[in-house]
Amino acid sequence: MRADRLVAALLLMQARGRVTAAELATELEVSVATARRDLEALSAAGIPVYPQPGRGGGWSLVGGARTDLSGLSGPEAQALFLLVGPAAAVSGEARAALRKLVRALPQSFRADAEAAAGATVIDATRWGEGGRHRPALVDRLQTSVVARRRVRLTYTNRARERTERLVDPWGLVDKDDVWYLLAGTERGRRTFRVDRIVEAVATDETAERPDGFALDAAWQEVVGEVEQRRSRTWATVLIESRFVPILRDHFGRHCHATGELDDGRVQVDVAAPTPLDVARNLAGWGAAVEVVQPPSVRAELARIGTELAARYS
Repeated sequence: MRADRLVAALLLMQARGRVTAAELATELEVSVATARRDLEALSAAGIPVYPQPGRGGGWSLVGGARTDLSGLSGPEAQALFLLVGPAAAVSGEARAALRKLVRALPQSFRADAEAAAGATVIDATRWGEGGRHRPALVDRLQTSVVARRRVRLTYTNRARERTERLVDPWGLVDKDDVWYLLAGTERGRRTFRVDRIVEAVATDETAERPDGFALDAAWQEVVGEVEQRRSRTWATVLIESRFVPILRDHFGRHCHATGELDDGRVQVDVAAPTPLDVARNLAGWGAAVEVVQPPSVRAELARIGTELAARYS
């Protein structure tokens, strides 16, 4: 959009003092003619910019004037990039805008702004949980990520055992309204559910972060490990085609239609951690689902059926 380009042009002039149409065209990924028209439009709109012809010339803000568009304080820049950073992970346009804005910020703000932009990832794919609220500790942990300060966590695991750990916070991930903290520990990278963190206290110690660390790439590794654990048992089932979307909603990414039969049913592969987990998810379908394989899932369904018949016959 042209308005975005005009804002970017102003920010670049403020940061660099003077830009040429060619430099602006390179930064905004437009033609030189378009960049020149944008600069002329700023001048015509009353913005105090002027061209200086000749060698070493370019466009500048009159008298070093500054625009409020980038008159950001350090905390304001961090807040902005905390909001924009997650969108840049999934949007090429947001990524390009983020890159241009970083270059336009005063040098003293750039490091914190870049750290803030990479402090959070949003993964919208479900893991079967939703309807949760943003934990109150998220903001505090984000601040520690940006400032690179070690954090002392009081954490409760699945068994409700409480432990205290000193961690290097690397970044936060919002997955279907469930927040996770990726951090370095004495045992390597670990992932903590934020809603299980009882307390988080930032220390004065500088947190260490691996060279070249990228939060989105690290999170994809975590997702791969979790999904591998969640899909250890695969089963092939037959179901009417009209029920496939419901089954897919039930199993998420662990549900793949592989073919259609002459009787109108569809062959679908589904997965869960164990044969019992697969059987429990399918038992409620009754005879609407036929499990072809493996025998272990069929055996678990038969056992569940026998138990139900004995209980309710």
